[in-house]
Amino acid sequence: MIYFDNSATTKVAPSVLETYSKVSQTIWGNPSSLHNFGEQAYNLLEQSRQQIADLLGVKLSEILFTSGGTEGDNWVVKGTAMEKRAFGRHIITSSVEHPAVHNSMEQLAQLGYEITYLPVDEEGRVSAADVKAAIRPDTILVSVMAVNNEVGSIQPLKDIAAVLQDYPTIHFHIDAVQGIGKGISDLIFNDRVDFITFSGHKFHAPRGIGFIYARSGKRIAPLMTGGGQERNLRSGTENLPAIAGMARALRLLLTNEETKVANERAVRGRILNHIKDFPKVTLFSQDNDHFAPHILCFAIEGVRGETIVHAFEDHDIYISTTSACSSKKHLASSTLKAMKVPDQISTSAVRVSLDENNTLAEADTFNQVFDQLYEQFKKINS
Repeated sequence: MIYFDNSATTKVAPSVLETYSKVSQTIWGNPSSLHNFGEQAYNLLEQSRQQIADLLGVKLSEILFTSGGTEGDNWVVKGTAMEKRAFGRHIITSSVEHPAVHNSMEQLAQLGYEITYLPVDEEGRVSAADVKAAIRPDTILVSVMAVNNEVGSIQPLKDIAAVLQDYPTIHFHIDAVQGIGKGISDLIFNDRVDFITFSGHKFHAPRGIGFIYARSGKRIAPLMTGGGQERNLRSGTENLPAIAGMARALRLLLTNEETKVANERAVRGRILNHIKDFPKVTLFSQDNDHFAPHILCFAIEGVRGETIVHAFEDHDIYISTTSACSSKKHLASSTLKAMKVPDQISTSAVRVSLDENNTLAEADTFNQVFDQLYEQFKKINS
């Protein structure tokens, strides 16, 4: 089996699963309890928080645990809107954001907030100049993803940060769910970023766990109220086994990161260079520094994306249409639409997404199967 759908989710690493199981069985106290068993749980919770903070080069107090990327995006967007509503109701974002951000914006629009959706170029990237032009006296938030989950384009985060240096009261949020461990930490962690969203199951941690980075001194309102966990910002008993597992998964991910990124780039390049010259193939991901090393999006003209997915599945190769969140709903790619790709091509789009464990041998097998399927599709279409 060849698994090329890692942007949808990743397999839990064996050592991470071992940590999850061990903590579940031996340190299952509530970190908020006063007795010794609760103290053990609390100490492990803070050790995990410190490990994550150290790995990312930030303060322990700047790491706040969530249930994953969706909650993190919702929290930063809506929490900023609630916290800063007295200062303004204008928010800037891109037209290619994940639904967790986009749909949060749509909810806020219904509540009277004004949202500016920035256009993107043919690579799916926004312009820092457009960000600057959109800023108003009542702007309270700029939210832009690090890596697009459908085509892999990397946004010009440093350029946007440079623009926002002149506007210190505007919150700057980055959705880095697809960007962690992909060789772009210097873009994600810059001095002007205030909030960053992460999701554990994208880097071999269990599902249902994630965290946000929240810069010291920057305030957002809590969405989850209750017992006052996470400094009274995100109530709910902490998922300690998953948190400990995620801390371990992050350490594994960032160990030898350059080597892993180079491997992903090589595997992706092997596939891209093989399929790019087929006359019916359209590439949406390019082989340049504007794209992440692990995502390749393409279309075979005249063949629907779900047909391509199932054809590869028949050969035990697992890819996806452009987004796991929209694939079963048969929704057109919002990113490709924003890139002005015609519908008759965008409905044929599929995504190959890699992790550090994928190999060149798997890429060669994929290419062999691609050749077979391309010929079959050509005969059917003719």
